[in-house]
Amino acid sequence: MPTHRSFSPRYTTKKQARPRLTMEAFYLAIIGAGVLGYFGVEVGDMFSTFAVGCNIKGNVSISSRERIYHVPGQEYYDETRISPQYGERWFCSEAEARAAGWRRATR
Repeated sequence: MPTHRSFSPRYTTKKQARPRLTMEAFYLAIIGAGVLGYFGVEVGDMFSTFAVGCNIKGNVSISSRERIYHVPGQEYYDETRISPQYGERWFCSEAEARAAGWRRATR
């Protein structure tokens, strides 16, 4: 008769395998999706407008809430960023921008 008791292999204590999706990976995925969602709208909108040749930036002034459009070559064109969530947008022609009620930037 054996001096020790034998157990089935399924009851033995083994080091458990680490789950495939840990909480850290889950949190990183949530944060990454939020960052892509936040920037994805602006970046995606920018690339779609460049694809069709719309390069006039319609910007809303922070202080006066005035709608101003910038054409390539103007002083602040490169610094101007378009944020659709604030009502800013791209235009394909100056006539389209004026028809929408925007004015040309002075510099």
